[in-house]
Amino acid sequence: MHEQDARLGHELLAWLDAAGEHSLPGPGVTRLFCSREHQAVLELIRGWMREAGLEPELDAAGTLVGSCPRAAAGEPTLILGSHQDTVVEGGKYDGMLGVALPLMALKALREQGIELPYGVQVVAFGDEEGTRFQSTLIGSRALAGTLDAQSLQATDAEGVSLAEALRDFGGNPDAIPALARDPERVLGFCEVHIEQGPVLEQRDHAVGVVTALTGIERHRVTLTGKAGHAGTTPMPGRRDALVGASAMVVEADRVLNATDDLVGVVGKLEVRPNAVNVIPAEVTFTLELRSPDPEVRKAGRDRLLSTFTGIAEQRGLALDLEQTYSAEAVDCADWMIEALEAASAACGQPAERLFSGAGHDGLAMHDLTDIGMLFVRCRDGLSHHPDEAITADDADAATRVIMAFLQGMRERV
Repeated sequence: MHEQDARLGHELLAWLDAAGEHSLPGPGVTRLFCSREHQAVLELIRGWMREAGLEPELDAAGTLVGSCPRAAAGEPTLILGSHQDTVVEGGKYDGMLGVALPLMALKALREQGIELPYGVQVVAFGDEEGTRFQSTLIGSRALAGTLDAQSLQATDAEGVSLAEALRDFGGNPDAIPALARDPERVLGFCEVHIEQGPVLEQRDHAVGVVTALTGIERHRVTLTGKAGHAGTTPMPGRRDALVGASAMVVEADRVLNATDDLVGVVGKLEVRPNAVNVIPAEVTFTLELRSPDPEVRKAGRDRLLSTFTGIAEQRGLALDLEQTYSAEAVDCADWMIEALEAASAACGQPAERLFSGAGHDGLAMHDLTDIGMLFVRCRDGLSHHPDEAITADDADAATRVIMAFLQGMRERV
């Protein structure tokens, strides 16, 4: 495809550029759940939904849901979509591509006069990254009927609870249980996402079909020692929480590098009192582990937490371990994989099968219905970074694949 032919791709990238403007100041895009930026971008998405022939409505969990007339009437419905929120200083495409692209596909079908014989909804989930409240998949767990009400008590850095933020945003925490969908009325959930890895670029393919989503767990580790004057307290016998945490971070890196099919990161670290001349009294850090194999992940976790306990004891530090999140790996449905492959082939796009090393809303939606995912090539495999990028050609190709997929769904209705 020549660049000038990629009309849908250029229009889609313009949509995504506009969405990227709704961000906190700074590099890249920072858009948090139930924030002013979230509220502003929903106005933009409402417009996209209406262009696609869908009626938008904000649900009790902060998800913007666009429904076609058949879906609104309760007919069996295919759900497509992704999340609007980002990591701090993220990119324009992680999440938002999966909201905008199916809307562009539906808009193009509508312009061609093609009506689908089943219900369609496109959802813009509010919270997948967990950046603000450290509690992820709120919107998708609500639809699946698996949201733990306790998670609504999570607080942000300012002490605002998730429940409070939802109420201020226009949601209704008390009404979330009623959002649970009837599995008999849901045909499946399909998400489009940038690959966040280098495989498609290495193979020179615009799209790929995902076979499974990785399992993820997160822990909050808190070490408590004793503050003291950095100049007058002797080195021997110090209970320096930061030194202990540093030893744990190094050990985590060593174990992760030595274990096949296990990746992880210490992504956040807080030091108190965080003063230049005071021995650190308390350190809290996060540990995230990911693996497609739950036994590998469990073994890595047990090894690391046991080592952390030993380091704390050796250095006279109190240790508190809290698991804050867990989601097991899930498989994409065979029929969805095959349908996306067939749609890719119909569009002249090679689409090899890939495993996703990232977590997505599909982890929650799998409890409700069959899931599928289409990957789109991203430059240098880069994600969670201001330099995230896709081409108009690839955006166009992926949009046309989803158009073909939607039309091919006629056979399952």
